[in-house]
Formats: sequence, structure tokens, C-alpha cells
Amino acid sequence: MCVTIQDTPTTEVFTTKHGAIYQNDAERCWIVDFAGKSARFDYRCFMKLRTAVYRIDIEQMLLDNTKTPDLEIIFICACDHCYVLNLTQIIALRELLEGAFVMLELNQIIHNALYRVAV
Repeated sequence: MCVTIQDTPTTEVFTTKHGAIYQNDAERCWIVDFAGKSARFDYRCFMKLRTAVYRIDIEQMLLDNTKTPDLEIIFICACDHCYVLNLTQIIALRELLEGAFVMLELNQIIHNALYRVAV
């Protein structure tokens, strides 16, 4: 599916009920629509976002019985975006990122299979 975000054609990579990730080939960026904001990331920052979210120890947050709030601040160096997420939002963002990267890997597998057959 192609949609237009701010007058730029984008391709939907993966969507859940909590958000969506789009790819913009013209501007070579990824658009993460999550937690009420739409943020653009270049490939390097998109990978840093993925790493930052995967490093969060969800099990430890669930088992922590202190009275501290279950909030995590995700700030990526060299990016303009920052997320302050609670535990359910972290799980939702992780699900969104995992789905997007699975779709990208699947796209690469299909491309390789079709190219191999064509050659």
C-alpha cells in the first residue's frame, strides 16, 4: 500500500493497531508512526532505534516490585527524536519493529529468489 505523508509517496512496511512503519525511497528514510508522533529516521538511526528497543529488559521491568514508574526513555544519539514509553508501549513498539524487519527480510528473500530465476 502506498500512502502520502507530507507530500511524499511512501510504502507501508508493517502496521499494527498501535502504529505503522513506512519506507520512503525518494528521501531514503523510514517513517515510524507510533505513540502519537510520526518520526523520520535514516537507515542508521532506524537501526539504532531497533537496538535501543531490543536492549530494554522487559522481563526485569515486569518483575521489578519497587514503586518506581515503569517508564523508559529512548533517546538515540544523532537523532532528533525521543520516546518516553511505558511498559505496554515498549512491547507494542518492539512488536512493530520486529514485524517491519521480518517484512524487510522477506522482501529480500523474494527479490533474491526472483532474480536467481530470471538469470
